[in-house]
Amino acid sequence: MTVTALDVHARSLVLDGRPFGAAGAYEKIAGTLRFAVDPGHPVHASICDLGRAPRNAEGRVAFAGDFYLLRPVDAARGNGSLLLDVPNRGRKVALGMLNSAVRVPDPSTAEDFGNGFLMRHGWTVAWIGWQPDVPRVDGLMALDVPRAPGASGLVRCEFRPNTPVDVLPLADRYHIPHPAAELDDPGARLTVREHAGAPATAVPRAAWRFARRRDGRLTADASYVHLEGGFAPGRIYDLVYHATDSPVVGLGLLAVRDTAAFLRWGEPASGNPCAGALERAYVIGVSQTGRFLRHLLYLGLDEDEQGRVVFDAVVPHVAGARRGEFNLRFGQPSLNAQESVGSLFPFTDEMQTDPLSGQRDGLLARVTARGRRPRRLTINTSAEYWRGDASLVHTDAEGRGDVEPPADARVYLFAGTQHTPGALPPPPADPNTGSRGIHPFNVVDYAPLLRAALTNLDRWVREGVEPPPSVFPRLADGTAVTAESTAAQFAAIPGVRFPDRLARVARLDFGPETAHGVVSELPAKIGAQFPSYVAAVDADGNETVGIRPVELAAPLATFTGWNPRHPEQGAPGDLMQMMGSTLAFPRTRRERERCRDPRASIEERYGSRAGYLVAARAAAEALVGAGHALAEDVEAMVERAGQRWDVIDKGV
Repeated sequence: MTVTALDVHARSLVLDGRPFGAAGAYEKIAGTLRFAVDPGHPVHASICDLGRAPRNAEGRVAFAGDFYLLRPVDAARGNGSLLLDVPNRGRKVALGMLNSAVRVPDPSTAEDFGNGFLMRHGWTVAWIGWQPDVPRVDGLMALDVPRAPGASGLVRCEFRPNTPVDVLPLADRYHIPHPAAELDDPGARLTVREHAGAPATAVPRAAWRFARRRDGRLTADASYVHLEGGFAPGRIYDLVYHATDSPVVGLGLLAVRDTAAFLRWGEPASGNPCAGALERAYVIGVSQTGRFLRHLLYLGLDEDEQGRVVFDAVVPHVAGARRGEFNLRFGQPSLNAQESVGSLFPFTDEMQTDPLSGQRDGLLARVTARGRRPRRLTINTSAEYWRGDASLVHTDAEGRGDVEPPADARVYLFAGTQHTPGALPPPPADPNTGSRGIHPFNVVDYAPLLRAALTNLDRWVREGVEPPPSVFPRLADGTAVTAESTAAQFAAIPGVRFPDRLARVARLDFGPETAHGVVSELPAKIGAQFPSYVAAVDADGNETVGIRPVELAAPLATFTGWNPRHPEQGAPGDLMQMMGSTLAFPRTRRERERCRDPRASIEERYGSRAGYLVAARAAAEALVGAGHALAEDVEAMVERAGQRWDVIDKGV
């Protein structure tokens, strides 16, 4: 067993022992999980720089991560299933997504547990820090890993500020930078683009330097960059520089795998608090960590040192078709830049051939070769399709045909949704980045669909009951279309700005050692784009295919997965990364006629609020009948429909 110890820092009853239905009381455990892995084991051959890392007396590489667990006090009342939630940039996600709870680092109040879904259904939920570059502030979870002495190479940072600044850290948002090896690095270079797709222009070396402000004065600092005159909002800056002694970033993949293995199979003597209580293990990743799970599968790292397949099922949620810098020398696991190693072929589970490069590969090539594959539940929102990559999960590399998911997987589009569940009322800015859009943000809450999908997955693994079939846009039936083909329809809606530019994944060349986690070409050489598609839309502009939530089945607005940047933040023709739009219908026939809106008014559709709630209830019950929602969520969906009516009636 690669887990050598669990140091428990805190252990207590949740809500003073208040029961969660039939599952009873829960307890929470926080601590540090310690690991030591065999760097020579064949399953670890793909981990970049693992062979360079210092070893302990037993010849193993040691590291440690922050650990958190929620489990039924009486294991017999649990469901026997582990849900390992891979923290997103150090933050716990599952309770916010699946319990519709307020996201906090240490859930302690009833509000922190939301509707109690995971607890009421008896799930054991665990988290492990896996990112070496996450700072331990505000309860964020991190991983301590060794550095690889002498491992040097290039780092690329992409910046896009929303407000004028003249100093930026060499990292994504709040993360810990990879310091520049030399303050006067002659090979370092900074470029700027006016907007996505624009040519890069070199910024003179004399105009910028590695420095930050201290007490109002500029001071040399290898972890920051200063630009004379400042970084302009909306512009895209790329900085490439040299660094040395890289942390072994890929150990995060092993931390996730081995945490689940420890909880599932570890003996009581090893300190396992779940010993003998778990029969199944699932792992879920959201956005960044969904891409992380795709990368874990690609490297075959769901298998541990004992040759056991650790996870019964893997859930990459809102990951699109991409991976990331999760096993890269000087990798930045939080980087979401499209022109990064996360955008490399392959994209489909099964083998495909890129007709231009001749490369033949599949996301599951390694796990297929060993003969055992976990089930996969791949879910995307409209936002991942509109950013230009989600359709690659289920189309061939030429973009000419559909690739049907294999029998051990399901692929779903949550139609009309943005990257994260929408809030009522919509916030004025993205809470994560401060980015603003031209249109009000998408308010569709897809959490009920996600709860049903997880329940179906557990039943599939536990009882062999097939979940509903895959639902996504297909070329064969015309439900997959180019994003550009919808422009005229959206432009006909009064006040709507269609994006000026639409992104697609391109073929990228980072140098000959990329497959081993070392890049030598930064920025990458860019080749031809891969074709990509979005879902076709109906007369209202709402998507016709996918799992259609109540919001689309009984609509009050056009709900999109795209929203252009706000002009005050620069480059308004570019799309925001994750946010969608709510384009409310006219409220009355008179308003529709006055504005010349092609969409029927709310009044013409439903007559009144009561009439709308009847339609919303019917839509909710239809979702239950199709297996895409749980009966326990019907009343909540109807209640939210009423709230949605009130918000839109007042003007979004």
